[in-house]
Amino acid sequence: MVKDRAMSELQKCFGARMEFGTAGLRAAMGPGVSCMNDLTIIQTTQGFCAYLEQCFTDLKQKGVVIGFDARAHPPSGGSSKRFACLAASVLISRGVPVYLFSDITPTPYVPFTISHLGLCAGVMVTASHNPKQDNGYKVYWANGAQIIPPHDKGIAAAIEQNLEPWPKSWDTDGALQSSLLNDPYQDIHREYCKTIQQHCFHRELNKNSEVKIVHTSVHGVGHIFVQAAFKAFDLHPPYAVEQQKDPDPEFPTVKYPNPEEGEGVLTLSFALADQEGATVILANDPDVDRLAIAEKQESGQWRVFSGNELGALLGWWIFQCWKLQKGEGKASIKDVYMLSSTVSSKILRAIAVKEGFHFEETLTGFKWMGNRARELMDQGKNVLFAFEEAIGYMCSPAVLDKDGVSAAAIAGEFVSYLASKNITLSHQLRSIYEEYGYHISKNSYFICHNQDTIKQMFERLRNYDGENSYPKECGGFAITAVRDLTTGYDSNQPDNKAILPTSKSSQMITFTFANGGVATIRTSGTEPKIKYYTELCAAPGNRFWTHILLTLFIEYD
Repeated sequence: MVKDRAMSELQKCFGARMEFGTAGLRAAMGPGVSCMNDLTIIQTTQGFCAYLEQCFTDLKQKGVVIGFDARAHPPSGGSSKRFACLAASVLISRGVPVYLFSDITPTPYVPFTISHLGLCAGVMVTASHNPKQDNGYKVYWANGAQIIPPHDKGIAAAIEQNLEPWPKSWDTDGALQSSLLNDPYQDIHREYCKTIQQHCFHRELNKNSEVKIVHTSVHGVGHIFVQAAFKAFDLHPPYAVEQQKDPDPEFPTVKYPNPEEGEGVLTLSFALADQEGATVILANDPDVDRLAIAEKQESGQWRVFSGNELGALLGWWIFQCWKLQKGEGKASIKDVYMLSSTVSSKILRAIAVKEGFHFEETLTGFKWMGNRARELMDQGKNVLFAFEEAIGYMCSPAVLDKDGVSAAAIAGEFVSYLASKNITLSHQLRSIYEEYGYHISKNSYFICHNQDTIKQMFERLRNYDGENSYPKECGGFAITAVRDLTTGYDSNQPDNKAILPTSKSSQMITFTFANGGVATIRTSGTEPKIKYYTELCAAPGNRFWTHILLTLFIEYD
């Protein structure tokens, strides 16, 4: 780049250091301080290690777990495995025990390991469903959840104070021979599969089920782990999409390795399902923390469920399973909780109101739901389920993060149960909406790489009819409330101050309409996207809105 005087590329790579936040790091692999490479991984881990040394007096007794996915970038020599080994080398050089998985693992295995072994922290090297050139560095705390403030600021500051590589940070060969290095792979895989079996309630039905299910791991790490989870539930193994079964960092058969994109990612799955006579498709993202589901309709067309629809289905199912378990003398409903993010459907709230359990919403992201779940569990509460609309589901408190492995097995049992009653997922979803009220949502995003454009757009909303005035109507519908979690303003509160935590570093405004609609627009923390979320809800028995939303539901159906 220097020889070619490629100034724009040099500026892009060296102009600004990657910012460490609650999502850790996520950027393209390549040279320079703005990219993921050997040096920036070492610098990040040195800061992380220094911060852990400040926070934990028993760090050298308990240690840290490190996992990695299958991402690799031959042009720069970077890979998830290489970065994980460098991170282990840094920690071991300071006398910290490291539990480094010897092979690729799903992201949920890292928080599971922290909780299972009682460790101080964990790192997962992954960029989840991002484009192939990206990688990431995701951090978990001792409570088994992703970090939240003030840890992000503390780690970021420590990174800046530890930029020069320590003497043994590069010595991966020495680290891999160290007595401080442990491989938790076999033990954790066995314990994880054993732990999720507590969520299996219909084992005999599973053994005899004739439902055919297709699974795709979209060139990620999920295949062997979802197969193992199905086996743990005594479910027949799902048909694997051969072209996408094995890890491949090039993601050759898809434009984006993200099941959220729907049909474009599932083309090969549809073909295999049609060939085998399967009626349901399960799709994980490359690091197996998300799950998408599609079902063949009577028309012969495939329906890809939205994250909100799956939240309704899985939440309802897990509550039914809890009621079955409760018959054996389990906890009271007053201690039962479900959670979702503030941009997700309010369907769990409607179910909670009718059934008598507690529902809470948090800020966007599983870091908030995981930490809140831990707080509730520490108070003796039973957190059954949490979800976000971006196809993320926490179906077991053993993992305080979204988990596509356990969700896949639980979904498999759910599908088998419904099939035994001659009910489809689509029919069951409609039954849920008829009982608890229709909730119809429409979510999407715009790509925007220009931060100034994003800032101007949000500032215009905040100063719509003069300074500090938000829009009062949109499309002819009156706006009755505004909540701005960037500034901390909430017109619904007596003092106009938002209850949920606020952050000036991200944009997020929610508008509530007189007709019961809710619309949120926000920036993404990990991608160059402006996301929007809209939902209309009808209370059970509200004939006018139920008719309109039923029409919309059938249209989507």
